[in-house]
Amino acid sequence: MRVLTQVYGIINLAVYFVYELFVSSLRVAWDVLTPDMKARPTFIVMPLDAKTDMELMLTANIISLTPGTLSIDLNADRTELLIHSMFGAEDPEGEIAALKHGIERRVLRATRGVNP
Repeated sequence: MRVLTQVYGIINLAVYFVYELFVSSLRVAWDVLTPDMKARPTFIVMPLDAKTDMELMLTANIISLTPGTLSIDLNADRTELLIHSMFGAEDPEGEIAALKHGIERRVLRATRGVNP
């Protein structure tokens, strides 16, 4: 059963990433092309549930590959990720919740084969 959950998690992560790539690309393009800038960049610190090297690498890289966000640094004890967010100043806590519930949760399901 764990293998099926893991396969489902991998497919779900891939589909979610493509969706986020599309939506965030449109959001960034719209902000760049319209005269009225909505971007309010900020640095946010996201606490991590990811523990292994693969979980940390996937979470950080998928965040960086999504337009409008960039993983900057992992703290020394590997429990927090510093992220630059193009639209994060509007609602930093909401941005963290969206990243944890979206990307990190799906990475953990894909790597661990269980629902986190």
